[in-house]
Amino acid sequence: MGAVCTFCRRSKTANEGSRTEKLKNSKIIFVVGGPGSGKGTQCEKIVQKYGYTHLSTGDLLRAEVSSGSERGKTLSAIMERGELVPLDTVLDMLRDAMVAKADTSKGFLIDGYPREVEQGEEFEKKIAPPSLLLYIDAGADTMVKRLLKRGETSGRVDDNEETIKKRLDTYYKATEPVIALYEGRGIVRKIHAEETVDEIFKQVSKALDALK
Repeated sequence: MGAVCTFCRRSKTANEGSRTEKLKNSKIIFVVGGPGSGKGTQCEKIVQKYGYTHLSTGDLLRAEVSSGSERGKTLSAIMERGELVPLDTVLDMLRDAMVAKADTSKGFLIDGYPREVEQGEEFEKKIAPPSLLLYIDAGADTMVKRLLKRGETSGRVDDNEETIKKRLDTYYKATEPVIALYEGRGIVRKIHAEETVDEIFKQVSKALDALK
């Protein structure tokens, strides 16, 4: 019985290896920025201009839950208990989504990821190293103003000043070590996100064009 299980494990590992091999030469861009920094808008513009595939872990989780799959049911139960989805599960979903597009996509935008150093390290072990980290950097005051403005129409309960400041505090604490890790490798491109959308995108385009 043990021998069969060992064989199963080896087969699974070999299969995963062949799937992720496709991603080794892909352009993989981590996109990091606080709530209200405008990274979602910039991701949309990158998709339009460069034909990259935009992947958000939040979107992937929501899609899996709504699909009604076994994994979706398990995730739904975890989230209903208010627990965090295991990192391995998130990475499996990201890898599946990337492998599905590996033959047609010109690159991958991993939106809002990694949120902490461990996530980045595990992503590299299971999938591939990033080509670049785009750091969409807006000042705290700017992000608060943008989110309060959004809150006037969004109806989101977390778009109020007290909650926004807590979210920003959490974001900074988690993100600073991530930026430092990739700055050490020379792959961080800091985008000053206080200007107009088009001016910001000029900076983004310059960073991406340098990858070619």
